[in-house]
Amino acid sequence: MNILILGDVSGPSGVKAIKEKLPAIIKKKKIDFVIVNGENAADSGRGITKKIFQEFLKAGADVITTGNHVWDNKEAEEIASNNTNFLRPLNMLKDSPGKGEGIFLKNGKRFIVLNLMGNVFMKKCDDVFVEAKKFLERFKLGDGKSDFIIVDMHGETTSEKMAMGHLFDGKATMVVGTHTHVPTSDFRIMEKGTAYQTDIGMCGDYNSVIGMNKDNSIKKFFKDSSAESHVPALGEATISGLLVSADDETGLAKKVQPIIFGGSLHERI
Repeated sequence: MNILILGDVSGPSGVKAIKEKLPAIIKKKKIDFVIVNGENAADSGRGITKKIFQEFLKAGADVITTGNHVWDNKEAEEIASNNTNFLRPLNMLKDSPGKGEGIFLKNGKRFIVLNLMGNVFMKKCDDVFVEAKKFLERFKLGDGKSDFIIVDMHGETTSEKMAMGHLFDGKATMVVGTHTHVPTSDFRIMEKGTAYQTDIGMCGDYNSVIGMNKDNSIKKFFKDSSAESHVPALGEATISGLLVSADDETGLAKKVQPIIFGGSLHERI
């Protein structure tokens, strides 16, 4: 089974890339299941709208994950309440709308998607490791009920993401980090068979400051009074994510390949 997860979609250029390029990638790589992190997809680069959510599904996404910006657009609350394939981090405070995990049946297999958010340098949320442990008590990879388990760990620090990868090693198909918007080079299959990458990058314009207009961002670092609120960069976007080929029997990873396509980064596809 081929499973693709794409990093944070950043603003209009990222949305355009998903709409125009994802269907061809799915066809070329024979992808069976697609997860897209959509928390930065709105025109402002923060949050997501109902229209964009539907556009991602039409382009081929099966599940949309999010992170700390999930509620920055009010429409997200309605999306989360009415769509099981829209996830917010599981360890968000208990009164948050929607769910942080989901079971999705496709091609006769059960895909379990878990959305987590780190605690360090992030918005206040429940202990991510405690919630991850509770999840592992409910779901067992390869038990006939959980054919594949995919974890989107949305966090700022490498240490939290790496620790989470080791916690899930042998217990999940893949654990990937999102949020920092720059793809790392440590993609691999860990000792017990779980695919891992500290951050899968963003789907956005890399001629920017993590997806935001570079000139305006520099002004803000200089505390220039003429600087505007952060606005997304609008150049050609790069699609960035991780493709994992998983064993249909065990649910563990057999092959891992970064997907980097279009825009200014060196392509890997």
